[in-house]
Amino acid sequence: MKNIVVPVDFSSQSEYAFKVAASIAKKHGATLYALHMLELSEALISSNEGVQMQHTVFLIRLAEKRLKEFLDKPFLKDVKVVPIIKHFKVFSEINNVAKEHNADLIVMGSHGSEGLKEIFVGSNTQKVVRHSDIPVLVIKEEIDDFNPSQMVFACDLKDENIHAFQRAKYIAEIFSAELRLVYVNTPGDAFLSTSEIQEKIVAFCDKVGFELLIAIYNDYSVENGVLNFGADSGADIIGIPTHGRKGLSHFFLGSIGEDVANHSTLPVVTFKI
Repeated sequence: MKNIVVPVDFSSQSEYAFKVAASIAKKHGATLYALHMLELSEALISSNEGVQMQHTVFLIRLAEKRLKEFLDKPFLKDVKVVPIIKHFKVFSEINNVAKEHNADLIVMGSHGSEGLKEIFVGSNTQKVVRHSDIPVLVIKEEIDDFNPSQMVFACDLKDENIHAFQRAKYIAEIFSAELRLVYVNTPGDAFLSTSEIQEKIVAFCDKVGFELLIAIYNDYSVENGVLNFGADSGADIIGIPTHGRKGLSHFFLGSIGEDVANHSTLPVVTFKI
């Protein structure tokens, strides 16, 4: 764990995320990249008019000042922090910044979103999760010392989840946390008998190359099952794969990973399938 990107919007949630990222950085000697997305229109940035150019420079300088003040925190002492300001609020650009700096993790604060806002707009965190190729750790509440001892990883035991599981195993090892796997069994067409689930478990273990103890949890939806199992098992963090669907595919099919990240009060780390 050498490089961590932390998006900053100067909210209390982004400070919570920075505190967690700093805790991880201190344990692993990682560099934090503080990324602020400055919302400037392309017309304003590309303008050759003197007044607009001055206005653009003023906004950038103001953002630099605010970011410097935001990063003046006692918990960042002895942590290497690199400030980055981008001109557009394009969530795919966060993934590009992560790739450019060979980041291992994105740590982001979130307050979630509900109702119609969630359906038609979604939280910023959901959009980052959707576009990110690397794990995204979502933080909702203040954590003074991020030191998880148990991590729950939920998946449907399909082959497409093997790579996500392997990355979850790596992250759990980085955090020195026990990794527990859970399969959520739901009613209706998705319901499987105990023997059918056991067959899936055996097949999944054969594919990953070693035996795993996988819990079976029954609930009315996968999202509720993941959240409820996390609470019942005393987990400190939830790991979940996500397809990162975009456009109409996301609108009609949604993403369980994004929903869990949006609604969980526990820290959630997502892994792109």
